[in-house]
Amino acid sequence: MRAPLSWLREYVELPATETGRDVQARLISAGLEVETVEQVGAGLKGPLVVGKVLTIEELTEFKKPIRFCTLDVGDANGTGEPQEVICGARNFAVGDKVVVVLPGAVLAGGFEISARKTYGRTSHGMICSSAELGMGDDGSGGIVVLPPEHEVGTDAVELLQLVDEVLDIAVTPDRGYCLSMRGIARETAISYGLPLRDPALIDVPAPNSFGHRVEVSDPVGCDHFTMRTVTGLDPEARSPIWLRRRLQKAGMRPISLAVDITNYVMLEIGQPLHAYDRKLVDGTIGVRRAEPGEELTTLDGVKRVLDPADLVITDERGPIGLAGVMGGADTEIADAEIVASPLSSSAAERAARGTTEVVVEAAHFDPVGVARTARRHKLSSEASRRFERGVDPHAAAAAAQRTVDLLVLLAGGSAAAGVTEVVAPSGPHTITMAADHPDKVAGVGYGRETVVRRLQEIGCDVSGQDELIVTVPSWRPDLREINDLAEEVIRLEGYENLPSTLPRPSSGRGLTGRQRLHRRAGRALAGAGYVEALNYPFVGVAQLDQLGLPADDDRRRTVTLVNPLADTEPAMRTTLLPGLFGALRRNDGRGSHDLALFETGLVFRPTGEESEPVRLPVDRRPTDEEIASLDAALPRQPRRAAVVLAGAREQAGWWGKGRPADWADAVEAARTVAAEAGVELTVKADQHAPWHPGRCAALYATVDGEPTLVGHAGELHPRVIKAYGLPERTCAMEIDLDLVERAGTGALTAPRISTFPVATQDVALVVAQDVPAADVERALHEGAGELLESIRLFDVFTGEQLGGGRKSLAYALRFRAADRTLTVEEASAARDAAVALAAERTGAVLRGA
Repeated sequence: MRAPLSWLREYVELPATETGRDVQARLISAGLEVETVEQVGAGLKGPLVVGKVLTIEELTEFKKPIRFCTLDVGDANGTGEPQEVICGARNFAVGDKVVVVLPGAVLAGGFEISARKTYGRTSHGMICSSAELGMGDDGSGGIVVLPPEHEVGTDAVELLQLVDEVLDIAVTPDRGYCLSMRGIARETAISYGLPLRDPALIDVPAPNSFGHRVEVSDPVGCDHFTMRTVTGLDPEARSPIWLRRRLQKAGMRPISLAVDITNYVMLEIGQPLHAYDRKLVDGTIGVRRAEPGEELTTLDGVKRVLDPADLVITDERGPIGLAGVMGGADTEIADAEIVASPLSSSAAERAARGTTEVVVEAAHFDPVGVARTARRHKLSSEASRRFERGVDPHAAAAAAQRTVDLLVLLAGGSAAAGVTEVVAPSGPHTITMAADHPDKVAGVGYGRETVVRRLQEIGCDVSGQDELIVTVPSWRPDLREINDLAEEVIRLEGYENLPSTLPRPSSGRGLTGRQRLHRRAGRALAGAGYVEALNYPFVGVAQLDQLGLPADDDRRRTVTLVNPLADTEPAMRTTLLPGLFGALRRNDGRGSHDLALFETGLVFRPTGEESEPVRLPVDRRPTDEEIASLDAALPRQPRRAAVVLAGAREQAGWWGKGRPADWADAVEAARTVAAEAGVELTVKADQHAPWHPGRCAALYATVDGEPTLVGHAGELHPRVIKAYGLPERTCAMEIDLDLVERAGTGALTAPRISTFPVATQDVALVVAQDVPAADVERALHEGAGELLESIRLFDVFTGEQLGGGRKSLAYALRFRAADRTLTVEEASAARDAAVALAAERTGAVLRGA
């Protein structure tokens, strides 16, 4: 919302010395986001005057049309003689009043004006366009032609209000009343402690039966509807300069008098209005929901198919407006000077005829309904922006009266006696609040007197002593509960006046074990060459489909957001992989082909047994029961770690050929994470989306004495790779950090260093093809006993000499004693015991035996 300071002074009698920067500081202190203060006309210096065109000589010897003009500028040039000016514009004629800048003047941007010879003549100044004066787009695209009543020689800087300050305010959704000069003036008046001249406090005639007939069939969608009629308008009447300039400074383009007045009143009071050409309205005006298949051509020239949830304004023929969003083209106000669009011949007729009778609509529509309609049709307007944020329903009658008054004043019309007003019964909203509630919220002793005064300043009616009964003003629909009232008191007293106090935690507090494991896992993966990629925790059905998840997979059960950032991703993630796949695809598409990314974070796994959430108090610490009830309303949120790899895992160079990333690297990443919790993983073959059925490893750890699945790793399925647009042979891993933590010892132990030599024994065991190497390794480990220091699989061999369905697994066993040097016999005995147990459990035989 752009608020010119000159306009703001009309409602608040600010000290003459107050600048836009001063007002900005006050409003920011009151909680408004004043982004900038624009200095309109900064650096502008006269003489800049009104001139009358006396003669025009067409210079035809040049490539483009040039005009040599003489103008009467009165005594502004010091001689009273006609001023000679060269101009290339064509939109003015002899006798027109224009804006003339004389030598010695400086236009915006430091452009100095002086007499200069051009096109064989001397130009003593310049005839100005709106763009050259910094007025913005006035729709003419040429020289500013002034109304004939202005005297020559008049100071155009003052006449056109070229010097001003404009506050640009970013209005948050809860401050819809500040999308008007009325709302901003109220905040300014409170900040300065000055009285407010409320533009909505005007005399409004009582409704009667003579007005235009209106039928509202949906009082929920439209609870207030006012209509007034003005006849006898002069179709040639134009918006006065002051009205056009205020619209331009507020960021709106002047169009025609009737439209400009409705826009002006909307900016002034905050109530969107719509004006219909009365001759084009057929019978009773209605407010109802659209019927299936109905169509409406809106003012932007687009034919729209309406939805049954859309609220529409109708006459006897059908829809003539999309309620709260945009009017229809069939009842558009026509202006005699506006060239008709080629939509229809009737539009051309209206443009030639002009509008002489206007029906003014001022209504209040349901904010949620307007927001959904605007989003459904991708049609955001000045009206919908205000209705979405909340409009004062009691301002409709005043806004309609203000519009009628301006039409009568500026267009010579007559206000019809009929006043139509349809109002759904409703009472004021009241809130009961303890007088010291804001004190408890802020931790500051404001006292009852301050609380009552601040609430009254924003328009509340307050009664009671220790328990205040607060009646909320109609222009503040955002005030719904006691904490909203407390916020108003705190912001008006000044956020900067709140004391800064640091919490005092009890000694011994620090990171939890869960937090420490989370950080250690991230550091370990980073140390292993992975780059952290943080992604939004949102997914959509399409992403889950691309993962190839079965219909009954738990990962398809999601928590859906009421207000998602994107309609394509309305749910909270149940796995970290889609976000990592997206990051990998983007980086690969930008030329980085050797990638190893990781992410640690929460996933959201609802069980369907969550309870309704409770509202916690802010004036005391919640009880344990309240906290437990809140936790019960939340889905499970396990903490996960995941990696994704593509391209080369080891770069090629003078040292060798390098190596591409494969499924074993993904498994090793899981082992790296588990090692941070002191957990040894067991790896087994598995089939689990989105991994390749033949290259998928299930990761197990012992949790509470039982082998528990904690994650998966391996190469992705080719269909998943194609669906996500990933490089070939992309690999991934995902592991549950919470389960890994439960499987761990709780503390890392430093490795024990022995001074005695190691004894190494190699064994090659032949087993069936379907026997997991992990089972063989586990049997060797248990059979070798406490002398075994480590075991490593260093070769896997298959061939005809082993027979069909057989494989050879070669292990390196390292034995060491803590207190002595092992003999060959002791190492061999431990090896034989390990082989014997492996043979018993897995059917392994020594190769070559």
